[in-house]
Amino acid sequence: MNLLLLEPEELAADGTARITGRRLQHVREVLGTREGESLRVGVLNGNTGTARIASLTRDGLVLETQLDQPPPPRAGVDLLLAIPRPKALKKVLPAVASLGVDRVVLLNAARVEKSYFDSKVLVPEFLGGLLRLGLEQGRDTVPPEVITRERFKPFVEDELEAWLHPGSARYTLHPGAPLLPRRAVGQRAALAIGPEGGWVPFELELLGTAGFSPVSVGARTLRVEVAVAVIIGALG
Repeated sequence: MNLLLLEPEELAADGTARITGRRLQHVREVLGTREGESLRVGVLNGNTGTARIASLTRDGLVLETQLDQPPPPRAGVDLLLAIPRPKALKKVLPAVASLGVDRVVLLNAARVEKSYFDSKVLVPEFLGGLLRLGLEQGRDTVPPEVITRERFKPFVEDELEAWLHPGSARYTLHPGAPLLPRRAVGQRAALAIGPEGGWVPFELELLGTAGFSPVSVGARTLRVEVAVAVIIGALG
């Protein structure tokens, strides 16, 4: 935990906050922080800063916060992600939050198991918890917006253009395609990452009509949780 993330309702008018549960346990047992010492803190969708530990007991942690710093810059990236198996999704969601991805569409595809959309990972409370883990890792406070779409063709044909930011560079990850170019400074990017086995020709064609160009990041085949980090880094 590189940042202790507070919920807005936990922050009192005088700038203090009382913490219990998982975060208290982490401060006590992992960080080993004592009364009078300071922690990095942030408020969900708000500022970051530091907090002095005013009180630390087995029952609760009282912080005196100073939240005077903005969260880190965004990556300027949106993801169209063929929904992976739940075990992988539990790794992907914290990763995209820690990398500053703005929006994620968990999308159906021909090579996606339809049962993935019934996973408990997509339960809002569970999903939100995974995003918070990523924010704590990346010292961020702004989670990505995550939506699910179980029908590929209607989403690409009817929703995708409105969902994209105007002027975004659009890329589809596909083995054997030309290497992903570095984007212009300040340019946004939208990345379409397929399922295990890749996009089928029909899906590639439909994404192509929406302006997505096939690219790759080299000869290696990467797991999706690794691919996301490599691709965002390669974009520059």
